[in-house]
Amino acid sequence: MKRASELLDTVLAFKSEFLLVGLLSAVANLLMLTPTIYMLQVYDRVMVSQNELTLVAVSLIALVLFGVIALAEWGRSRILVDAGVRFDERLGTRIFNASFESHLSDPSGNKGQAAALRSPARSFNDLLQLRQFLTGNGIFAFFDVPWVPIYIAVCFFLHPLIGWLSVLFALIQLSMAWLSHRLSAPPAEAAQIAQVEVSQFVQNKVRNVEVIESMGMVSNLRAQWWRRHTHGLEAGSTVADLTHRLAATSKFVRYSQQSLALGAGALLVIDGQITPGAMIATNVLMSRALAPIDLLVGSWRTAITASDAFKRLRTLLHAHPEDDLEPGLRRAEPGGELVLRNVVATAPGRPLPILKNINLTIPSGQVLVVLGASGSGKSTLARVILGIWADLKGEVLLDGLPISSWNRAQLGPHLGYLPQDIELFDGTVGENIARFGDVDSAQVIAAATSAGLHEMILRFPRGYDTPMGEAGSALSGGQRQRIALARAIYGTPALVVLDEPNANLDDAGEVALANTVKTLRELGSTVVLISHRQGVITLADRLLIMADGQVSVEGPRDAVLAALRGAQRQPQPT
Repeated sequence: MKRASELLDTVLAFKSEFLLVGLLSAVANLLMLTPTIYMLQVYDRVMVSQNELTLVAVSLIALVLFGVIALAEWGRSRILVDAGVRFDERLGTRIFNASFESHLSDPSGNKGQAAALRSPARSFNDLLQLRQFLTGNGIFAFFDVPWVPIYIAVCFFLHPLIGWLSVLFALIQLSMAWLSHRLSAPPAEAAQIAQVEVSQFVQNKVRNVEVIESMGMVSNLRAQWWRRHTHGLEAGSTVADLTHRLAATSKFVRYSQQSLALGAGALLVIDGQITPGAMIATNVLMSRALAPIDLLVGSWRTAITASDAFKRLRTLLHAHPEDDLEPGLRRAEPGGELVLRNVVATAPGRPLPILKNINLTIPSGQVLVVLGASGSGKSTLARVILGIWADLKGEVLLDGLPISSWNRAQLGPHLGYLPQDIELFDGTVGENIARFGDVDSAQVIAAATSAGLHEMILRFPRGYDTPMGEAGSALSGGQRQRIALARAIYGTPALVVLDEPNANLDDAGEVALANTVKTLRELGSTVVLISHRQGVITLADRLLIMADGQVSVEGPRDAVLAALRGAQRQPQPT
């Protein structure tokens, strides 16, 4: 298991790059004194001596030093950009896997605001924000701020008044940075939540556009959207107004600092305490002394955003550690024997468990048909069997080993799953059936043939190479379900779980499903078939009846049917 500091360890892995950036920043900041020294030389020496050679020499030295500054700043930018790319490469796959596991861990199936906030897209946005901060002006501010005391010390060296004026404006700018965060953080968070809600609302409705249009629900939903949209606009306007006010105040402070520095210098020249050259130099030096703080103020929001992103990613990676199974260590292919011991499945917000003390044994190569009323826990049982239900107590064993201990990448090809909600993905028909792995044409055709799809797919414009977007409009619900069935049985998995596989099937689809289940049994696969329709009972080796999250009766098919018939013949008490 990875340590809790996995993300921090990844950042610290680039410490040599950060040290080099710090060294280049030191060179650049030290040489930033060049304009001040150059002005002192020009006004106090060249103008007095009228020596053109001295002016040329000083100017050439200044140009060389400016070139070194440019190279140092370019070099540190180049180092951070390269480091950012490698940082993304090291974390991208981990965050991809962890974010999907996190999304899967919500057993309630909630697709609302909370799900959107922890979605893979949000996780990658967090990674993007963190990478941009580490390679942008924000990180430069942290490297440059330590030089502020040095610049202020030079200001004190020129004159104490200039030094104390620099301290005053530095404190004002830091106070503004703190105040900016204090005032803008709550409304910014509220605006972000409002935007997520509006986006999620629209996305959910677009998925059901045909239902909405056919039943005249557009105007009603538009009213709901408008209320959410108006709330989001108000929240965004509040943030924008506050941002503009703070920016205007910051600009006022910056202009005041430049003018007051020049005025203070002029006053000191009138009193004969500094030279005119020092007056000009102090103005430039004070601006340079406060520039890192100004940059820090401007990057404060970005730094806070990056800090929040870092915390979310750290929590995500800690909650979903990388699989410790060594790459070279592979278990034997599963045979399909399934055992559930004292399984209790719960979900957040539910006072009672969904599944209650389930004990079940399914021998390898047998077909278990699960029947029960809606809400009895059948679909939850399917997800428990596959090891994709988060809130679980008890044991789910595949070939005697906890299914949670298997490497999912290795186990996946040996599992087949057809959920109630069919989702086909961007790509070709063949790629969908082959699960977007290496497409084995023979196995794709075998799976499609078993599901009764082969002839239909050949009628597509490009056959198995037809993109789903192009084929999707021509597919009925039953055909989409059969493509998902072909995907589930691709490669003849050891364990196949079919949740309501005949919900959208016509008579031909029912026959294809029956033939598929029989073929899987003959090939040694374990099949769990969940359905409302009792016609599938003929396919069963074992039968399980569920009621209120519990096993009502389970056993060999004929024994269960005999027990049910016996219970029905018993006289009812009067």
